[in-house]
Amino acid sequence: MKARVTVTLKPGVLDPQGKAIEGALRSLSIEGVYAVRQGKVFDVEIDEEDRERARATLGEACERLLANTIVENYAIEIAKTP
Repeated sequence: MKARVTVTLKPGVLDPQGKAIEGALRSLSIEGVYAVRQGKVFDVEIDEEDRERARATLGEACERLLANTIVENYAIEIAKTP
């Protein structure tokens, strides 16, 4: 089963990398882009047939390693099976 885990900073947490990206875009004359927030995306293949068990396993992975839950949120998307 395939899944995607997206980790982003919680609202209100300072994002210096996002600010740097925003400044770089401005220096490239790309206008109208503001409030850039950066994050991480993990594309995962998991050996599990049950969607809820897969979600639970990935949730544990996020809580223990993939996300710093003090300052980051995470979202888990399980790919639709054909």
